[in-house]
Amino acid sequence: MNEPVRRLSVVTLVMFLALMIAASWTQVIQAGSLNSDSRNVRTLYREFGNFRGPFVVDGESVVFSKPIDDPYNFQRTYTDGKLYASATGYYSIVFGKTALEQTENSLLAGTSDALFWNRLRDLFGGREQQGASIELTLREELQRTAAEALGNQKGAVVAIDPKTGAILAMVTSPTFDPAVLAGHDTQEVNDAYAALDADPDGPLVNRAVAGDTYPPGSTFKLIVSAAALDAGYTPDSTVYAPDSLPLPNSSKSIENYGGESCGKTEQITLEQALTVSCNTAFADLGITLGWDAVQRKAIEFGWTDTFRVPLVVTPSRLPLNPDDAQVAMSSIGQFDVRATPMQMAMVTAAIANRGVLMSPYLVDTARASDLSVIQRSIPTVYSSPLTSSEASELTQMMVSVVNNGTGTAAQIPGVTVAGKTGTAETGLDTAPHAWFVGFAPAENPVVAVAVIVENGGSLGSEATGGKVAAPIAKKVMMKAIELAKEDS
Repeated sequence: MNEPVRRLSVVTLVMFLALMIAASWTQVIQAGSLNSDSRNVRTLYREFGNFRGPFVVDGESVVFSKPIDDPYNFQRTYTDGKLYASATGYYSIVFGKTALEQTENSLLAGTSDALFWNRLRDLFGGREQQGASIELTLREELQRTAAEALGNQKGAVVAIDPKTGAILAMVTSPTFDPAVLAGHDTQEVNDAYAALDADPDGPLVNRAVAGDTYPPGSTFKLIVSAAALDAGYTPDSTVYAPDSLPLPNSSKSIENYGGESCGKTEQITLEQALTVSCNTAFADLGITLGWDAVQRKAIEFGWTDTFRVPLVVTPSRLPLNPDDAQVAMSSIGQFDVRATPMQMAMVTAAIANRGVLMSPYLVDTARASDLSVIQRSIPTVYSSPLTSSEASELTQMMVSVVNNGTGTAAQIPGVTVAGKTGTAETGLDTAPHAWFVGFAPAENPVVAVAVIVENGGSLGSEATGGKVAAPIAKKVMMKAIELAKEDS
C-alpha cells in the first residue's frame, strides 16, 4: 500500500471511529435527557400516541383516552372533569401532568415494572401497548353531594372511611375542567391555562390537601381535649371557664364567642366546655397541660408530617416554643396553628375508629388491560393517638356538641352524630373561616368528614362553623350513610 492510500485509510478509519463514538454517546448516554426534553416532539408523539389507562369511579371510567385522527392518536377525555379534578389533575401536552395523572403515570402509560409481562405479551401478540386502569376510592354520589353542598363558596370537603382510611370524597372549590388543558391546540391550551392561573380565586389550587393551610379554630380543641384525657381528665372533670381570661405577661385577654359566659359558674365540665366551645376554658387548659403535651398529641394525629395519599399533603403546622400567652391562643386553634382539611379529617377519623388512625389513600386498585389486578391498596395503621376508652369519651363529648351545643345544624333524624364546630379568626378586616368536623353514626361510623368554608362563604362576617360548615357536613354524612346501607 503506497503512502497516499495508507494516509487516506487512516483518516477514513478515524472518521468512522468518531462517528461510532458520537452515535453511541447520543443513543446511550444522552438518550434519557433527549427523551425527557420538552422540545422533543418525537417523545410527545410517542407518549401521547399510546393508549393511556382510564380512571374509574364506582365502575365507570371518568377519565379515558379516546382515539382521534391527529398526530397524537388519542385525546385525553374528562367526563365531569370539574367534579374529579382535585384527584385526577390534568394531562397536558403543554403543561405536563399533575395530581394522580402524575403520581400514577407509569401505570397509566403502561411503562411500570408491574406491567412487564403484559408488555411482553402485547409485543409477541402484535398488540398495541396499553396502560393500566386506576380505580379510585371516591364514591360518585358522595363526591357530587359534597360539591353541590359546598357550591360556589371557596373551601374544601374531605370524607374518609374511618375504618380503612379510604378517601370517599375530596372536593375543592373553586375547581377547573382538566379538559381545557388536555387539548391538542397549543394556543388554546396556553390561553386556558393563563386564564386559570390569573384567576384570583385560585381554581388550580387543591385546597383539600395542598393549598394554604388554615387556622383550625375551635376544631383544634379536639386535640387539647385528647391531650387532657391522656393526662387523666374525664368528660366530667371540671375546668376553669371565666368570661375573660387575661393572657400571661400581656395586657390582652381571651373572650368567649359573642362575649358570652360558658356556664352558670366559672367551673364547668370538660364536656360542657367542648359542647359550647368555651375559648377561655381551653386556653387555660392548654396552659395547665403545657404545650409539650398538646404538641405531642397533635403530632400523634399526623401534624407536621409530610405524607402522600398518593397526592402530597402539605404538612400542618404548630408554633415553635410558644410562651404561655401563645399557648393559650394556640389551644383555641389560633396564633401559629395551621391545618389542612385532610389533617382535620384524619383527626376526626381517628376518634371515630376507636383511637386508631388509618393511613388515608385515594387509589384502590390498578388493573391491567386484561382486568387482572396488579396493585391493590391495603389499609394500614398510621398511628394510635388515643386509647379505645379515650376515643369513646371524646366521642361522647362530640355527640354533646351536636345534640346540645354549637353543632346542632349537623343533626340527622334517627342518627347519632358526633362533631365539632370551628370559627377561625383570619384578621381584623376579613371574615372568619367556618369549620365543621364530625362522623356518623357515632356508635358505628361509616364516614368522617371535614369541611372548611373560607371567609364565611355566603354569610361573610356573620358566619360560624355551626351556621355554614355544619349543614354541608350533614348532607355528606347523610349520603354516606345512605350509600353504606345500599352496599350492605
